[in-house]
Amino acid sequence: MSNGTSHIRHEHETSGAIPRRSAVRAAAIALTATALTLSLGALTPAGAAGQPADRAVVEAVEQHAHRLRTTEPGTPGRDLTALVALAQDASIVGVGEATHGSKELFQLKDRIFRQLVTKAGYTTFSLETSWSSGVRLDQYIRTGQGDLRQIMREEFQGSYADWNNEQFLNLFTWMRAHNRDAAPGEQLRVMGNDVNDADPRQYERILAWTAEHRPALLPELRRRYTALLALPAEMGERTEKWLAMPQEERKALDRDASAAYRLLEQSGAADPWVLQEARVIAQMTSVLSLDLLDPVAGAEANRLRDRAMAENTVWWQRHTGGKVLVSAHNAHLGYESAFPASHPVVQGTYFRELVGREYLAVGTTIQSGEYWATDTRTGEPGVFSTGPAAPGSNEHTLDRVRHRDYYVDLRRVKRDPAAARWLDGARPTFVVPSGYPSEPLDVSLGRSFDVLVHLHHVQAMTHPR
Repeated sequence: MSNGTSHIRHEHETSGAIPRRSAVRAAAIALTATALTLSLGALTPAGAAGQPADRAVVEAVEQHAHRLRTTEPGTPGRDLTALVALAQDASIVGVGEATHGSKELFQLKDRIFRQLVTKAGYTTFSLETSWSSGVRLDQYIRTGQGDLRQIMREEFQGSYADWNNEQFLNLFTWMRAHNRDAAPGEQLRVMGNDVNDADPRQYERILAWTAEHRPALLPELRRRYTALLALPAEMGERTEKWLAMPQEERKALDRDASAAYRLLEQSGAADPWVLQEARVIAQMTSVLSLDLLDPVAGAEANRLRDRAMAENTVWWQRHTGGKVLVSAHNAHLGYESAFPASHPVVQGTYFRELVGREYLAVGTTIQSGEYWATDTRTGEPGVFSTGPAAPGSNEHTLDRVRHRDYYVDLRRVKRDPAAARWLDGARPTFVVPSGYPSEPLDVSLGRSFDVLVHLHHVQAMTHPR
């Protein structure tokens, strides 16, 4: 999620009147990163802070925990054997992050993905970024076209800026190297499942296909996309334009995008990839057409966005046939929302609805650590610290397990009645977005995740040199 993850970014509401454009911009940016716009009071933990950890819970976790030797990608993966086995029967595995800006959490996704590629037939890394950014990255991964560092600089900005890190650079570099020698059926892919933006090339691909295969539809399709194609070509400028636009104008764009999708859908025998690209554009305009300053409409926008991310990932998995690792914030990929007022239903819930037990939700927790974020009071980026987990928090108990870093199948732990009661209880947990400050939120680990990876300490992510 973004501050508020298209990350979970938690952007606190401010008191007092602010210019409408600034307010709309703040709301949309929060939405884009999975804007979680909550009041500071709403972030105050309501759990049983200060209660002593139950030794029986620690013993139950220890009984099923697997020591994690390292998060470093490319290292031998024997310690991940049990996790690979858990993912073997799934078609989609969501691996969350407790913060949007910590090095080891990104490394962990990389290391797990490499093991799933070599041992369990996974082929796609799905990222919480726009579909069109994913297309550009995927082209690089498959063909080597373009400069990876430049692609990441241009595509990972605004609410996606957290992804422009050294850890993802290493992952994409490895994926490209893998594809140079891989057989056609073993080629790795990247997809963006988010709907916050669509660049002009996405419209151009749709129009080019239509001109060749359905020329009679081209004039009407061009008319429906005229205003959208008139938006600035550069991502940052395009976002500014969207945010400054009156809602009625955004609604008109949504009507046109929806009509364009229906036109292609009803034409018969449309290329499924072209139809999907048109669908993503309609998903985007549907979300951005809502009044992002209204709490009810904002919650609906977040619901639509999370559903679209799940639907797009499932569509990709079914059309490519390859298994998918999904990367996003914990608060997107779990089954239960940590922000029910602003995010009533999240991506993990929709995955379970769409593919059932073929989805495996893997959450992460940290006892303490540093993370890269933007200070929402000053607008300046920097490195911040969570401090140690407080007594009464989920992490404080989890850190009493004998392993420094480990992962555990929570479903097995819940066979113990005392552990099940503890896991299903909601208590303060680090849910750190792209913005600082943030406060722990009450989270039920047992109702949110199938598997949990606990790290004792993390460092701030690093940026490409």
